[in-house]
Amino acid sequence: MDKETLKVRGRVFRTKIDYARAWHDNRTIEQIEKTLDKTDRLQVERLKEALEAGVYKFESILGEDFLEEIEEIYKALKNKPEPAAKKKEPVETVEFDDYDAEMKLQILREMKKKQRQRSITLFVLGMCIIGSVGYLIFYFALYHKNDAEYSNLSAMVKEDSGGTVTINYEEAKDKPPILKKYETLYQKNRKLVGWLKIEACGIDYPVMQTTNNEYYLDHNYNQEYDKNGSLFMDKDCDAAFPGDNTIIYGHHMKSGKMFGKLNYYAKKSFWEENPTFTFDTIYETGTYEVMYVFRSRIYSEEEIVFKYYQFLDATSSDEFYSNMESMAEMSLYDTGVEAKYGDKLITLSTCDSSEEDGRFVVVARKIF
Repeated sequence: MDKETLKVRGRVFRTKIDYARAWHDNRTIEQIEKTLDKTDRLQVERLKEALEAGVYKFESILGEDFLEEIEEIYKALKNKPEPAAKKKEPVETVEFDDYDAEMKLQILREMKKKQRQRSITLFVLGMCIIGSVGYLIFYFALYHKNDAEYSNLSAMVKEDSGGTVTINYEEAKDKPPILKKYETLYQKNRKLVGWLKIEACGIDYPVMQTTNNEYYLDHNYNQEYDKNGSLFMDKDCDAAFPGDNTIIYGHHMKSGKMFGKLNYYAKKSFWEENPTFTFDTIYETGTYEVMYVFRSRIYSEEEIVFKYYQFLDATSSDEFYSNMESMAEMSLYDTGVEAKYGDKLITLSTCDSSEEDGRFVVVARKIF
């Protein structure tokens, strides 16, 4: 290959390596030129700035040549005088009085029609604004009312003395005596079965239970309709005589209420600072340490998979340890906490938006 064949964009290169680099730069320049309007000063200016900033990487002298070429084009465009603005032709205006009587009447009708439409639109918007403000006032009033009520309930528990008391209600027969500190709350609502407190999650609520798992989805302790619902124990659990696992459900509210902050446990650092929490049944106190934290979902009956919400009692030690293994595999991190057959567990379950019918779950074992 002679010197003449080692020529690119008017430049002659002595070696094949220099030629290859120049050929690579030439392809880059050609690609830029395909989309460049050299008569558009703004485009040229932006390209010049990009070249000066080193946005395009060139390996040969062609890069400098191209930059000089663009600078020359930019200077020429910059010095080119702006085209004179076209003189606007005067617009002929028509006054209202220039129209005949029939046209005037039609114009007035259209004006009244548009005025009515504007008035209706403004009225509707005004009602929407009033309704929205009213809803917000109602919502925040209800929010603070609920906060105050739960604070009062919590205070009632703290103010009661220790010990137990026998309640002679029909449903209390053949059950252990109730802790005295929950006596007042139980007398107000005999669906009370316990109290859960996880201070770092803002959870400090009574736990309710009915013969179904639906009522307390939208009712509070006072049995009033409340979209926050209540924390409630699975209908098949027994607060007086707990099985292997007690399940408590609660809404994941955006306001942070109920189990709205339970997913703080998704971070291992949060668990490290808050490894334990308390759950009292109305019959005995309890402190629990977190074992597993995982995400799951509600499965169809046909799906053969571990369903945490069906684990209440294990029929054997093999079944118990099989369930522990399944939860350990699902756990977001290893806590190092293990349970042995006979330990009492608690499962806290709330909704999770990561998938359809998703659930966020925290499992803990009772330590005392």
